[in-house]
Amino acid sequence: MTLELLLQTGLLPEGLNVSFKLLPAILVAGMLALFLGIGYAFRVADTEGMWVAGRSIGNVENGMAIGANWMSAASYLGMAALIALSGFYGLAFVVGWSTGYFILLIFLAAQMRRFGKYTAPDFVGDRFNSDAARAIAAVTTFLIGFVYAIGQARGMGLVGLYIFGDIGLPGLSGYQSMVVLMMTITVGYLTLSGMLGATKNMAVQYVILIFAFLVGLYVVGFSQGYSTVLPQIEYGQMISTLGAEFSQPFVNGGYYLWIATAFSLVVGTCGLPHVLVRFYTVESERTARWSTVWGLFFICLLYFSAPAFAAFGTDLYAQNIGAVYGDPGMTSAAGDVIVVLAAQLANLPQWFVGFVAAGGIAAAIATTAGLFIAGSSAISHDIYANIITDDATQREQVLVGRLSIIALGVITTLAALDPAAPIAALVSYAFSLAGAVLFPMFFLGLWWENTNRQGALAGMTTGLVVWLIPMINEVLPVYVGTGEPYSAALAQWLPAIGSALVAVPIVFAVTIGVSMATEEPDMETKRLVRQCHSPEPMSKMQSAEEVAATDGGQSPADD
Repeated sequence: MTLELLLQTGLLPEGLNVSFKLLPAILVAGMLALFLGIGYAFRVADTEGMWVAGRSIGNVENGMAIGANWMSAASYLGMAALIALSGFYGLAFVVGWSTGYFILLIFLAAQMRRFGKYTAPDFVGDRFNSDAARAIAAVTTFLIGFVYAIGQARGMGLVGLYIFGDIGLPGLSGYQSMVVLMMTITVGYLTLSGMLGATKNMAVQYVILIFAFLVGLYVVGFSQGYSTVLPQIEYGQMISTLGAEFSQPFVNGGYYLWIATAFSLVVGTCGLPHVLVRFYTVESERTARWSTVWGLFFICLLYFSAPAFAAFGTDLYAQNIGAVYGDPGMTSAAGDVIVVLAAQLANLPQWFVGFVAAGGIAAAIATTAGLFIAGSSAISHDIYANIITDDATQREQVLVGRLSIIALGVITTLAALDPAAPIAALVSYAFSLAGAVLFPMFFLGLWWENTNRQGALAGMTTGLVVWLIPMINEVLPVYVGTGEPYSAALAQWLPAIGSALVAVPIVFAVTIGVSMATEEPDMETKRLVRQCHSPEPMSKMQSAEEVAATDGGQSPADD
């Protein structure tokens, strides 16, 4: 058996019924057609609609969009997979991904909306008066979108196998064929719709994914006798029967790795461009805060339920397929579809299992939408319109943005054909990057007015270097080596999945130190920062820069 065939075989989840199923296929096809229809109905022709939905989204709708945008395949599929495969360690993802939103709510949401730009690199470039900083932020945003979206493509490919089977594209395995199909559909609707259509779709996608996940959990739990009313609590009675790998703390990862992972996910949440841009789509800072609250509520509905689904799926796997832990144990591919596999192994009707699978596809598409729009806006708005040419028309910007979405879709699809890690791990690499490079700039840029251009450039460059070191050490060998890290000691203390624990303190220190050693920002920049904390209301289309230029930015801060 060739190495290529071995790699492709390893991507097929054991126990999953890989075949075409008519009713699930009709269900998913109808769902995808709905997404395309909504995208067409809310298609855009200008930059306001393309990047920030005309700043017209309400708090509940934006909260649902935050939930859908956030609850990717890593949440819908990957979180339960991590808990099933690594037990207590998987809870680091629940803690990290939810705690980050409290920091967003308190320190960033309203202030970012008041700053009032289009993109995260917009903030970096304008706050630090630097096209170089804007370019680094834009490249980082594009890179985050690419790394993050690989996990989404993997999730869509694995779940699609259950519904459509092997569609048989020439030269590709069933999994790879499904990745190509799903990514083609996703890129098509995004290229058409922009942020306005994507946001309207995200609200629908959230309803689909949360309903599919919760109904699936309740039906699996009730039908198998695991739970009745509250599976989120009742699964606790099963823990002692699932093995030490599932229930005992730190069996699958030490204290340091748990803390490093959770910390990286917290700060990464606060640095993800496709999360921060949601605050630019609302009309006011009050709406930004309330949409964060609603978003956290919608997210927690799934996060409190994922451990129960992992427990049910682990037990059903052990009963029907084989040992979950040990050699060979459950593969990462099977773990990544444990939610769908649990419904299948519970002998539920095919259409119902297809409905649960459809929720995973909706989750992956919703997040890919946010990632690709953030990545394409970084290229079109921040690099093309602000650095390459100052007189780009809106038509040109939208065209470059759509071409960027296509380019991002192509390279993501190619990388997802043979991914280097399970879904949640792939996504975590992007969180470490966002936490190391962008979060310090957002936090210091809004809360310390003396942060200057030199400090920002030094800090962002340092963050990129620290992030790249473990990626080269751990991820590169998967493609060009034995698969083992070049340095085991480095992998232990600077893990790729949690590198922000080391990077963030270093970046903060470098940024503050260089800023203190060089000239302070001008008074205009300081007034801009102060205006981000002003209690005075602004109109929907105003930015802090415009207000500061007219009133001197002397309004007292309320934060």
